[in-house]
Amino acid sequence: MRTFSGAILPFPTKDRVPNSSLAIAILLVCCSMITSTTFGYDGSMINGLNILPAYFNYFDLSNTTTLALNTASVWIGGILAGVSYGKVTDIIGRRASLFWAAVITLIAVVLQTAAQNVAMFVAARILIGFGTSASALSGPAYLAETLPFKWRAWGLGIFNDFYYVGGLIAAGITYGTSFMSSTWAWRIPSAIQGVFSIMCILILPFVPESPRWLAYEGRPEEALRVVALTHANGDMSDPVVLAQYKEIIDTIAYEKTVAEPLSVAQMFKTPSARKRIILCTSVAVFSTVAGNVIVSYYLGSMLNHAGITNTTTQLQINIILNAFSLLCALAGTYYVDRIGRKPTAIISISSLTIFLFMVGALTKTYGNSTNNSGIYATVASIFLFQGAYSFGWTPLLYVYPPEILNYRIRANGMGVFQFWLNGTALMAVFAFPFALQNIGWKTYMINAAWDALEIPFVLYYWVETHKKTLEEIDELLDGVKHSDAPDVEKVIRGEAEVYTEKEEKDRDSKE
Repeated sequence: MRTFSGAILPFPTKDRVPNSSLAIAILLVCCSMITSTTFGYDGSMINGLNILPAYFNYFDLSNTTTLALNTASVWIGGILAGVSYGKVTDIIGRRASLFWAAVITLIAVVLQTAAQNVAMFVAARILIGFGTSASALSGPAYLAETLPFKWRAWGLGIFNDFYYVGGLIAAGITYGTSFMSSTWAWRIPSAIQGVFSIMCILILPFVPESPRWLAYEGRPEEALRVVALTHANGDMSDPVVLAQYKEIIDTIAYEKTVAEPLSVAQMFKTPSARKRIILCTSVAVFSTVAGNVIVSYYLGSMLNHAGITNTTTQLQINIILNAFSLLCALAGTYYVDRIGRKPTAIISISSLTIFLFMVGALTKTYGNSTNNSGIYATVASIFLFQGAYSFGWTPLLYVYPPEILNYRIRANGMGVFQFWLNGTALMAVFAFPFALQNIGWKTYMINAAWDALEIPFVLYYWVETHKKTLEEIDELLDGVKHSDAPDVEKVIRGEAEVYTEKEEKDRDSKE
Protein backbone atom coordinates (compact mmCIF):
# COMPACT_ATOMS: atom_id res chain seq x y z
CA MET A 1 0.00 0.00 0.00
CA ARG A 2 1.05 3.62 -0.52
CA THR A 3 1.80 5.18 2.85
CA PHE A 4 2.74 8.54 4.27
CA SER A 5 6.43 7.72 3.76
CA GLY A 6 6.03 6.85 0.09
CA ALA A 7 7.51 3.39 0.56
CA ILE A 8 5.98 -0.07 0.74
CA LEU A 9 5.59 -0.90 4.43
CA PRO A 10 3.49 -3.51 6.26
CA PHE A 11 1.53 -0.87 8.16
CA PRO A 12 -0.54 2.20 7.26
CA THR A 13 0.79 5.42 8.80
CA LYS A 14 -0.90 8.43 7.28
CA ASP A 15 -3.43 8.92 10.08
CA ARG A 16 -1.32 7.62 12.97
CA VAL A 17 1.17 10.50 13.22
CA PRO A 18 0.10 12.73 16.15
CA ASN A 19 -0.57 16.45 15.67
CA SER A 20 1.66 17.40 18.60
CA SER A 21 5.18 18.60 17.75
CA LEU A 22 6.36 17.64 21.23
CA ALA A 23 4.92 14.13 20.90
CA ILE A 24 6.55 13.66 17.50
CA ALA A 25 9.90 14.93 18.79
CA ILE A 26 9.72 12.57 21.77
CA LEU A 27 8.84 9.62 19.53
CA LEU A 28 11.70 10.47 17.14
CA VAL A 29 14.17 10.75 20.02
CA CYS A 30 12.84 7.47 21.51
CA CYS A 31 13.33 5.79 18.14
CA SER A 32 16.85 7.21 18.16
CA MET A 33 17.53 5.94 21.67
CA ILE A 34 16.23 2.44 20.92
CA THR A 35 18.25 2.18 17.70
CA SER A 36 21.50 3.16 19.41
CA THR A 37 20.75 0.89 22.36
CA THR A 38 20.86 -2.02 19.91
CA PHE A 39 24.47 -1.59 18.87
CA GLY A 40 25.50 -0.47 22.36
CA TYR A 41 24.06 -3.69 23.68
CA ASP A 42 25.93 -5.63 21.03
CA GLY A 43 29.32 -4.13 21.86
CA SER A 44 28.97 -4.62 25.61
CA MET A 45 27.50 -8.08 25.17
CA ILE A 46 30.53 -9.27 23.20
CA ASN A 47 32.81 -7.60 25.74
CA GLY A 48 31.03 -9.52 28.49
CA LEU A 49 30.93 -12.77 26.52
CA ASN A 50 34.69 -12.57 25.95
CA ILE A 51 35.01 -12.75 29.74
CA LEU A 52 32.49 -15.60 30.20
CA PRO A 53 34.07 -19.08 30.46
CA ALA A 54 30.92 -20.75 28.98
CA TYR A 55 31.23 -18.71 25.77
CA PHE A 56 35.03 -18.77 25.67
CA ASN A 57 35.19 -22.54 26.00
CA TYR A 58 32.24 -23.32 23.68
CA PHE A 59 33.94 -21.62 20.73
CA ASP A 60 37.49 -22.47 21.88
CA LEU A 61 38.70 -18.87 21.88
CA SER A 62 42.13 -19.70 23.29
CA ASN A 63 43.30 -19.06 19.73
CA THR A 64 43.76 -15.28 19.39
CA THR A 65 42.74 -15.35 15.71
CA THR A 66 39.38 -16.99 16.49
CA LEU A 67 38.78 -14.55 19.34
CA ALA A 68 39.49 -11.60 17.04
CA LEU A 69 37.32 -13.05 14.24
CA ASN A 70 34.33 -13.69 16.52
CA THR A 71 34.59 -10.15 17.86
CA ALA A 72 35.48 -8.24 14.67
CA SER A 73 33.15 -9.98 12.20
CA VAL A 74 30.32 -7.57 13.02
CA TRP A 75 32.31 -4.82 11.30
CA ILE A 76 32.45 -6.79 8.05
CA GLY A 77 28.66 -6.48 7.85
CA GLY A 78 29.02 -2.80 8.68
CA ILE A 79 31.34 -2.27 5.71
CA LEU A 80 28.85 -4.01 3.41
CA ALA A 81 26.04 -1.75 4.68
CA GLY A 82 28.25 1.29 4.16
CA VAL A 83 28.76 0.59 0.46
CA SER A 84 25.17 -0.45 -0.32
CA TYR A 85 22.53 0.95 2.03
CA GLY A 86 22.90 4.65 1.26
CA LYS A 87 21.26 4.13 -2.12
CA VAL A 88 18.46 2.15 -0.50
CA THR A 89 17.83 5.04 1.91
CA ASP A 90 17.55 7.49 -0.99
CA ILE A 91 15.18 5.25 -2.97
CA ILE A 92 12.66 3.99 -0.39
CA GLY A 93 12.90 6.79 2.18
CA ARG A 94 14.62 7.34 5.51
CA ARG A 95 11.95 5.86 7.77
CA ALA A 96 11.31 2.78 5.63
CA SER A 97 15.06 2.12 5.52
CA LEU A 98 15.18 2.23 9.31
CA PHE A 99 12.32 -0.27 9.46
CA TRP A 100 13.98 -2.83 7.17
CA ALA A 101 17.33 -2.41 8.95
CA ALA A 102 15.58 -3.35 12.21
CA VAL A 103 14.04 -6.41 10.53
CA ILE A 104 17.46 -7.55 9.26
CA THR A 105 18.93 -7.13 12.75
CA LEU A 106 16.11 -9.16 14.27
CA ILE A 107 16.68 -12.05 11.85
CA ALA A 108 20.42 -11.95 12.58
CA VAL A 109 19.84 -12.08 16.33
CA VAL A 110 17.84 -15.30 15.92
CA LEU A 111 20.72 -16.86 13.94
CA GLN A 112 23.29 -15.72 16.49
CA THR A 113 21.31 -17.11 19.41
CA ALA A 114 21.01 -20.49 17.65
CA ALA A 115 24.69 -20.63 16.58
CA GLN A 116 26.20 -24.12 16.77
CA ASN A 117 29.75 -23.35 15.71
CA VAL A 118 32.17 -20.52 14.93
CA ALA A 119 31.11 -20.32 11.26
CA MET A 120 27.41 -19.89 12.13
CA PHE A 121 28.21 -17.38 14.85
CA VAL A 122 30.44 -15.31 12.57
CA ALA A 123 27.84 -15.34 9.77
CA ALA A 124 25.20 -14.09 12.21
CA ARG A 125 27.60 -11.42 13.48
CA ILE A 126 28.19 -10.20 9.93
CA LEU A 127 24.43 -9.92 9.38
CA ILE A 128 24.01 -8.10 12.72
CA GLY A 129 26.75 -5.72 11.61
CA PHE A 130 24.85 -5.06 8.38
CA GLY A 131 21.55 -4.41 10.17
CA THR A 132 22.90 -2.20 12.94
CA SER A 133 25.10 -0.20 10.53
CA ALA A 134 22.17 0.22 8.15
CA SER A 135 20.23 1.65 11.11
CA ALA A 136 23.17 3.88 12.00
CA LEU A 137 23.26 5.09 8.38
CA SER A 138 19.53 5.72 7.95
CA GLY A 139 18.71 6.88 11.48
CA PRO A 140 20.97 9.96 11.72
CA ALA A 141 20.02 11.13 8.21
CA TYR A 142 16.34 10.69 9.12
CA LEU A 143 16.60 12.48 12.46
CA ALA A 144 18.77 15.34 11.13
CA GLU A 145 16.26 15.98 8.34
CA THR A 146 13.09 15.62 10.45
CA LEU A 147 13.81 17.09 13.89
CA PRO A 148 13.65 20.90 14.37
CA PHE A 149 17.18 22.29 14.73
CA LYS A 150 16.57 23.15 18.41
CA TRP A 151 16.13 19.39 19.03
CA ARG A 152 18.68 18.16 16.51
CA ALA A 153 21.77 18.07 18.72
CA TRP A 154 19.90 16.23 21.47
CA GLY A 155 18.21 13.80 19.08
CA LEU A 156 21.42 12.93 17.26
CA GLY A 157 23.56 13.06 20.39
CA ILE A 158 21.30 10.66 22.24
CA PHE A 159 21.41 8.44 19.15
CA ASN A 160 24.90 7.44 20.26
CA ASP A 161 24.66 8.26 23.98
CA PHE A 162 22.25 5.40 24.47
CA TYR A 163 24.96 3.09 23.20
CA TYR A 164 25.85 2.98 26.89
CA VAL A 165 22.28 2.20 27.95
CA GLY A 166 22.48 -0.86 25.74
CA GLY A 167 25.93 -1.48 27.13
CA LEU A 168 24.70 -1.21 30.70
CA ILE A 169 21.81 -3.60 30.05
CA ALA A 170 24.11 -6.11 28.33
CA ALA A 171 26.71 -5.84 31.10
CA GLY A 172 24.06 -6.56 33.72
CA ILE A 173 22.60 -9.48 31.77
CA THR A 174 25.97 -11.11 31.05
CA TYR A 175 26.86 -10.70 34.72
CA GLY A 176 23.61 -12.42 35.68
CA THR A 177 24.10 -15.31 33.25
CA SER A 178 27.79 -15.69 34.13
CA PHE A 179 26.81 -18.08 36.93
CA MET A 180 25.31 -20.51 34.40
CA SER A 181 27.49 -23.33 33.14
CA SER A 182 25.39 -24.15 30.05
CA THR A 183 25.42 -22.40 26.65
CA TRP A 184 22.45 -20.34 27.81
CA ALA A 185 25.02 -18.20 29.61
CA TRP A 186 25.71 -16.56 26.22
CA ARG A 187 22.52 -17.48 24.29
CA ILE A 188 20.23 -15.53 26.66
CA PRO A 189 22.14 -12.22 26.26
CA SER A 190 22.13 -12.79 22.50
CA ALA A 191 18.37 -13.42 22.32
CA ILE A 192 17.50 -10.32 24.37
CA GLN A 193 19.31 -8.17 21.81
CA GLY A 194 16.35 -8.57 19.44
CA VAL A 195 13.95 -6.78 21.81
CA PHE A 196 15.29 -3.36 20.79
CA SER A 197 14.64 -3.93 17.09
CA ILE A 198 11.05 -4.90 17.93
CA MET A 199 10.61 -1.68 19.95
CA CYS A 200 11.92 0.41 17.04
CA ILE A 201 9.49 -1.26 14.63
CA LEU A 202 6.58 -0.52 16.99
CA ILE A 203 7.38 3.24 17.09
CA LEU A 204 7.89 3.83 13.36
CA PRO A 205 4.17 3.89 12.38
CA PHE A 206 3.69 6.99 14.56
CA VAL A 207 6.42 9.23 13.12
CA PRO A 208 6.48 11.01 9.72
CA GLU A 209 8.92 10.65 6.83
CA SER A 210 11.75 13.16 6.34
CA PRO A 211 10.36 16.40 4.82
CA ARG A 212 13.54 16.80 2.76
CA TRP A 213 13.11 13.34 1.24
CA LEU A 214 9.47 14.16 0.44
CA ALA A 215 10.49 17.48 -1.15
CA TYR A 216 13.15 15.79 -3.27
CA GLU A 217 10.57 13.21 -4.39
CA GLY A 218 8.31 16.01 -5.69
CA ARG A 219 5.81 15.91 -2.84
CA PRO A 220 5.98 19.48 -1.43
CA GLU A 221 2.51 19.42 0.16
CA GLU A 222 3.46 16.44 2.32
CA ALA A 223 6.81 18.05 3.11
CA LEU A 224 5.02 21.19 4.34
CA ARG A 225 2.68 19.07 6.44
CA VAL A 226 5.66 17.31 8.12
CA VAL A 227 7.45 20.61 8.79
CA ALA A 228 4.24 21.95 10.34
CA LEU A 229 3.78 18.81 12.43
CA THR A 230 7.35 18.88 13.74
CA HIS A 231 7.55 22.64 14.34
CA ALA A 232 4.09 24.01 15.13
CA ASN A 233 1.57 21.27 15.98
CA GLY A 234 0.43 21.12 12.36
CA ASP A 235 -0.04 24.88 11.83
CA MET A 236 1.04 25.37 8.21
CA SER A 237 0.82 29.18 8.44
CA ASP A 238 3.29 29.50 11.33
CA PRO A 239 6.21 31.86 10.36
CA VAL A 240 8.89 29.42 11.56
CA VAL A 241 7.25 26.63 9.53
CA LEU A 242 7.15 28.82 6.42
CA ALA A 243 10.79 29.90 6.81
CA GLN A 244 12.02 26.32 7.29
CA TYR A 245 9.82 25.02 4.48
CA LYS A 246 11.03 27.70 2.06
CA GLU A 247 14.67 26.94 2.91
CA ILE A 248 14.05 23.25 2.20
CA ILE A 249 12.16 23.75 -1.08
CA ASP A 250 14.60 26.36 -2.44
CA THR A 251 17.68 24.33 -1.53
CA ILE A 252 16.28 21.08 -2.92
CA ALA A 253 15.32 22.93 -6.14
CA TYR A 254 18.88 24.29 -6.39
CA GLU A 255 20.42 20.88 -5.83
CA LYS A 256 18.18 19.34 -8.50
CA THR A 257 19.17 22.08 -10.94
CA VAL A 258 22.94 21.84 -10.55
CA ALA A 259 23.36 18.16 -9.72
CA GLU A 260 22.96 14.83 -11.45
CA PRO A 261 20.58 12.28 -9.93
CA LEU A 262 21.74 11.12 -6.51
CA SER A 263 24.99 9.22 -6.96
CA VAL A 264 28.26 8.36 -5.23
CA ALA A 265 30.21 10.37 -7.84
CA GLN A 266 28.64 13.62 -6.61
CA MET A 267 30.53 13.29 -3.32
CA PHE A 268 33.86 14.01 -5.00
CA LYS A 269 33.00 16.43 -7.81
CA THR A 270 33.28 19.82 -6.10
CA PRO A 271 35.64 21.28 -3.46
CA SER A 272 32.76 21.74 -0.97
CA ALA A 273 31.53 18.16 -1.50
CA ARG A 274 35.06 16.83 -0.98
CA LYS A 275 35.42 18.88 2.19
CA ARG A 276 32.15 17.48 3.50
CA ILE A 277 33.37 13.92 2.90
CA ILE A 278 36.75 14.64 4.53
CA LEU A 279 35.02 16.10 7.60
CA CYS A 280 32.65 13.14 7.73
CA THR A 281 35.49 10.63 7.36
CA SER A 282 37.57 12.37 10.04
CA VAL A 283 34.78 11.74 12.57
CA ALA A 284 34.60 8.04 11.61
CA VAL A 285 38.36 7.44 11.78
CA PHE A 286 39.28 9.66 14.73
CA SER A 287 36.49 8.37 16.97
CA THR A 288 37.22 4.73 16.18
CA VAL A 289 40.99 4.71 16.73
CA ALA A 290 40.93 6.95 19.81
CA GLY A 291 41.57 3.86 21.98
CA ASN A 292 37.98 3.17 22.98
CA VAL A 293 37.93 -0.05 20.94
CA ILE A 294 40.22 -1.66 23.51
CA VAL A 295 37.91 -0.69 26.37
CA SER A 296 34.73 -1.54 24.47
CA TYR A 297 35.71 -5.00 23.27
CA TYR A 298 38.74 -6.18 25.25
CA LEU A 299 38.16 -4.79 28.72
CA GLY A 300 38.94 -8.24 30.14
CA SER A 301 42.40 -8.28 28.52
CA MET A 302 42.95 -4.67 29.57
CA LEU A 303 42.12 -5.49 33.19
CA ASN A 304 44.31 -8.61 33.07
CA HIS A 305 47.25 -6.40 32.08
CA ALA A 306 46.32 -3.99 34.88
CA GLY A 307 46.43 -6.81 37.43
CA ILE A 308 42.71 -7.60 37.88
CA THR A 309 42.09 -11.18 36.74
CA ASN A 310 38.96 -12.23 38.63
CA THR A 311 36.06 -12.80 36.17
CA THR A 312 33.33 -11.56 38.54
CA THR A 313 35.28 -8.40 39.34
CA GLN A 314 35.83 -7.72 35.64
CA LEU A 315 32.11 -8.08 34.89
CA GLN A 316 31.25 -5.75 37.78
CA ILE A 317 33.70 -3.15 36.46
CA ASN A 318 32.08 -3.51 33.02
CA ILE A 319 28.68 -2.59 34.51
CA ILE A 320 29.98 0.42 36.43
CA LEU A 321 32.01 1.64 33.44
CA ASN A 322 28.96 1.64 31.17
CA ALA A 323 26.92 3.61 33.73
CA PHE A 324 29.72 6.15 34.15
CA SER A 325 30.15 6.47 30.37
CA LEU A 326 26.43 7.12 29.92
CA LEU A 327 26.51 10.02 32.38
CA CYS A 328 29.56 11.52 30.64
CA ALA A 329 27.92 11.11 27.21
CA LEU A 330 24.76 12.91 28.36
CA ALA A 331 26.89 15.73 29.77
CA GLY A 332 28.71 15.91 26.43
CA THR A 333 25.42 16.12 24.54
CA TYR A 334 24.42 19.07 26.72
CA TYR A 335 27.66 20.89 25.89
CA VAL A 336 27.50 20.00 22.19
CA ASP A 337 24.21 21.88 22.15
CA ARG A 338 25.43 24.60 24.53
CA ILE A 339 28.96 25.51 23.37
CA GLY A 340 29.15 23.88 19.96
CA ARG A 341 30.72 20.94 18.16
CA LYS A 342 34.37 22.02 17.88
CA PRO A 343 34.94 23.08 21.50
CA THR A 344 33.38 19.84 22.78
CA ALA A 345 35.58 17.78 20.44
CA ILE A 346 38.78 19.61 21.49
CA ILE A 347 38.02 19.16 25.21
CA SER A 348 37.31 15.45 24.67
CA ILE A 349 40.34 14.63 22.51
CA SER A 350 42.79 16.57 24.70
CA SER A 351 41.54 14.87 27.87
CA LEU A 352 41.39 11.33 26.53
CA THR A 353 44.93 11.65 25.13
CA ILE A 354 46.30 12.53 28.57
CA PHE A 355 44.36 9.75 30.28
CA LEU A 356 45.44 7.11 27.75
CA PHE A 357 49.10 8.01 28.34
CA MET A 358 48.34 7.55 32.05
CA VAL A 359 46.83 4.10 31.43
CA GLY A 360 49.97 3.05 29.55
CA ALA A 361 52.35 4.38 32.20
CA LEU A 362 50.44 2.86 35.12
CA THR A 363 50.02 -0.50 33.36
CA LYS A 364 53.78 -0.63 32.75
CA THR A 365 54.55 0.24 36.36
CA TYR A 366 51.94 -1.77 38.26
CA GLY A 367 50.62 -4.35 35.77
CA ASN A 368 52.64 -7.25 37.16
CA SER A 369 52.75 -6.06 40.74
CA THR A 370 50.63 -6.69 43.82
CA ASN A 371 50.44 -2.98 44.63
CA ASN A 372 46.71 -2.44 45.09
CA SER A 373 47.00 1.34 45.02
CA GLY A 374 48.76 1.19 41.64
CA ILE A 375 46.18 -1.26 40.26
CA TYR A 376 43.29 0.95 41.42
CA ALA A 377 44.99 3.98 39.86
CA THR A 378 45.17 2.10 36.55
CA VAL A 379 41.47 1.26 36.69
CA ALA A 380 40.66 4.88 37.59
CA SER A 381 42.63 6.04 34.54
CA ILE A 382 40.63 3.65 32.34
CA PHE A 383 37.45 5.21 33.71
CA LEU A 384 38.75 8.74 33.10
CA PHE A 385 39.78 7.86 29.55
CA GLN A 386 36.40 6.32 28.74
CA GLY A 387 34.61 9.26 30.37
CA ALA A 388 36.58 11.77 28.28
CA TYR A 389 35.86 9.77 25.13
CA SER A 390 32.16 9.53 25.98
CA PHE A 391 31.92 13.26 26.68
CA GLY A 392 32.87 14.22 23.13
CA TRP A 393 33.03 11.46 20.57
CA THR A 394 29.93 9.59 21.73
CA PRO A 395 27.45 12.41 20.93
CA LEU A 396 29.51 13.92 18.07
CA LEU A 397 29.76 10.64 16.18
CA TYR A 398 26.19 10.99 14.90
CA VAL A 399 25.59 14.72 15.41
CA TYR A 400 28.28 16.10 13.10
CA PRO A 401 28.32 13.91 9.94
CA PRO A 402 24.64 14.28 8.90
CA GLU A 403 24.86 18.02 9.62
CA ILE A 404 27.77 18.75 7.30
CA LEU A 405 26.43 16.57 4.44
CA ASN A 406 23.96 18.32 2.15
CA TYR A 407 20.84 16.51 0.96
CA ARG A 408 22.02 15.11 -2.36
CA ILE A 409 24.98 13.34 -0.74
CA ARG A 410 23.64 12.82 2.80
CA ALA A 411 22.57 9.17 2.51
CA ASN A 412 25.55 8.12 0.38
CA GLY A 413 27.84 10.26 2.54
CA MET A 414 26.60 8.44 5.63
CA GLY A 415 27.38 5.26 3.70
CA VAL A 416 30.99 6.46 3.26
CA PHE A 417 30.98 7.35 6.95
CA GLN A 418 29.83 3.83 7.87
CA PHE A 419 32.38 2.29 5.48
CA TRP A 420 35.27 4.10 7.17
CA LEU A 421 33.83 3.65 10.66
CA ASN A 422 33.40 -0.09 10.21
CA GLY A 423 36.59 -0.54 8.17
CA THR A 424 38.69 1.23 10.79
CA ALA A 425 36.93 -0.65 13.58
CA LEU A 426 37.49 -3.98 11.81
CA MET A 427 41.21 -3.23 11.62
CA ALA A 428 41.38 -2.05 15.23
CA VAL A 429 39.23 -4.78 16.77
CA PHE A 430 41.16 -7.47 14.90
CA ALA A 431 44.61 -5.98 15.59
CA PHE A 432 44.37 -4.94 19.24
CA PRO A 433 44.34 -8.47 20.75
CA PHE A 434 47.66 -9.15 19.00
CA ALA A 435 49.06 -5.77 20.07
CA LEU A 436 48.06 -6.29 23.70
CA GLN A 437 49.51 -9.81 23.62
CA ASN A 438 52.84 -8.79 22.08
CA ILE A 439 53.65 -5.24 23.21
CA GLY A 440 51.24 -4.75 26.16
CA TRP A 441 51.37 -1.24 27.67
CA LYS A 442 53.12 0.20 24.59
CA THR A 443 49.83 -0.21 22.70
CA TYR A 444 48.32 2.59 24.79
CA MET A 445 51.32 4.87 24.25
CA ILE A 446 51.23 4.46 20.46
CA ASN A 447 47.47 5.03 20.43
CA ALA A 448 47.72 8.16 22.60
CA ALA A 449 50.42 9.62 20.33
CA TRP A 450 48.02 9.24 17.39
CA ASP A 451 45.22 10.94 19.38
CA ALA A 452 47.41 14.00 19.89
CA LEU A 453 47.57 14.47 16.09
CA GLU A 454 43.78 14.75 15.89
CA ILE A 455 43.66 18.00 17.88
CA PRO A 456 45.13 20.42 15.29
CA PHE A 457 43.02 18.91 12.51
CA VAL A 458 39.78 19.48 14.40
CA LEU A 459 40.89 22.92 15.56
CA TYR A 460 41.72 24.27 12.11
CA TYR A 461 39.66 22.24 9.63
CA TRP A 462 36.28 21.57 11.24
CA VAL A 463 33.34 23.91 10.56
CA GLU A 464 31.09 24.90 13.47
CA THR A 465 27.43 23.97 12.86
CA HIS A 466 25.94 25.06 16.18
CA LYS A 467 22.42 26.64 16.09
CA LYS A 468 21.95 26.45 12.32
CA THR A 469 19.46 24.62 10.11
CA LEU A 470 20.84 22.11 7.61
CA GLU A 471 20.34 24.62 4.79
CA GLU A 472 22.19 27.33 6.73
CA ILE A 473 25.07 24.90 7.29
CA ASP A 474 25.19 24.48 3.50
CA GLU A 475 25.90 28.21 3.30
CA LEU A 476 28.96 27.79 5.55
CA LEU A 477 30.44 25.17 3.22
CA ASP A 478 29.24 26.43 -0.17
CA GLY A 479 29.79 30.12 0.54
CA VAL A 480 26.24 31.02 -0.51
CA LYS A 481 22.73 30.33 0.79
CA HIS A 482 20.52 28.66 -1.81
CA SER A 483 17.34 30.30 -0.52
CA ASP A 484 16.19 33.88 0.08
CA ALA A 485 14.26 32.78 3.18
CA PRO A 486 15.44 34.48 6.40
CA ASP A 487 17.42 32.41 8.91
CA VAL A 488 15.02 30.45 11.10
CA GLU A 489 16.75 31.65 14.27
CA LYS A 490 15.98 35.27 13.27
CA VAL A 491 12.33 34.37 12.64
CA ILE A 492 12.12 32.75 16.08
CA ARG A 493 13.57 35.90 17.69
CA GLY A 494 11.15 38.11 15.74
CA GLU A 495 13.96 39.80 13.79
CA ALA A 496 12.66 38.70 10.37
CA GLU A 497 9.31 37.93 8.78
CA VAL A 498 8.19 35.35 6.25
CA TYR A 499 4.90 35.19 4.36
CA THR A 500 2.68 32.61 2.71
CA GLU A 501 2.40 32.63 -1.10
CA LYS A 502 -1.01 34.36 -0.84
CA GLU A 503 0.40 37.06 1.45
CA GLU A 504 3.34 37.60 -0.92
CA LYS A 505 0.94 38.07 -3.84
CA ASP A 506 -1.20 40.49 -1.83
CA ARG A 507 1.88 42.55 -0.91
CA ASP A 508 3.08 42.58 -4.52
CA SER A 509 -0.34 43.73 -5.79
CA LYS A 510 -0.43 46.57 -3.27
CA GLU A 511 3.02 47.68 -4.35
